[in-house]
Amino acid sequence: MGVLNTTPDSFSDGGLFAAPAAAIEHTLAMFEEGADIVDIGGESTRPGKHTPVGMQEEIDRVLPVLEGVLRHRPDSILSVDTYKAETAAAALRAGVEIVNDVSAFLWDAAMPRVCAAAGCGVVLMHTRGRPEEWHKLPDLQPNQVVPHVKAALQECLKRAQNEGIARERIVLDPGFGFGIILEQNYSLLAGLEDLAALGQPLLAGVSRKKFLGRTLAPLYNGVDAPVGMRGSASLAAVTATILAGAHLVRVHDVRESREVAAIADAILAAPFEGTPPPSRTKQ
Repeated sequence: MGVLNTTPDSFSDGGLFAAPAAAIEHTLAMFEEGADIVDIGGESTRPGKHTPVGMQEEIDRVLPVLEGVLRHRPDSILSVDTYKAETAAAALRAGVEIVNDVSAFLWDAAMPRVCAAAGCGVVLMHTRGRPEEWHKLPDLQPNQVVPHVKAALQECLKRAQNEGIARERIVLDPGFGFGIILEQNYSLLAGLEDLAALGQPLLAGVSRKKFLGRTLAPLYNGVDAPVGMRGSASLAAVTATILAGAHLVRVHDVRESREVAAIADAILAAPFEGTPPPSRTKQ
């Protein structure tokens, strides 16, 4: 899943694709590089530095891009990254097939109804509070991270089914970096395979995240590695998520990620004699 932000303030590519023509061109390029899906968003959820936008402004940002991509490539599978029901409805009418809701239906009560009526695919992401609250959340201990996320996703799944969303249309996202702070993300990554017990496909979004930049700080004179220098770390983290059971990966660097996914998939498919490591043991 390639990432396309039509925003001025996203942490990685804010402002680069705010113009529809540039956004359409980049989306088409990601498909050429091997993206199966492109996820298009019109509002940043960058902690502490994002500016919430109204529904109409969000629609005005994403709709021309969605429509333009589908004119050029009608068979494209597109996802809209939004927690607003009206934005989702407009995108679905334009031909989007998936709604990626970072709030897992918690921030707009109308969202489940819109998705159920459309029969679309949904990505439900665990978010621990809202972006403006993340800096003051109590720390989770390493052994608390995976149980917390697992329980929250279980509740998200139950709520979505109760709202009429068919289970086979649901993908779960543990929400790396969304209220899971810095080193806590490594505990989540190390225990990702435990989420297989939820019985749903998993999407992992680790590309260029802040926790990677913090880990690289010793290589950058004690300062977090800038976003543009997190490419190799992102590929390492993407590989780790696949080996730990992720079914989809949300990435900025599509071609490189396709390559690491091919290697990770080959490892998982390889014949193996002896006792498999934990990541290859079915639970």
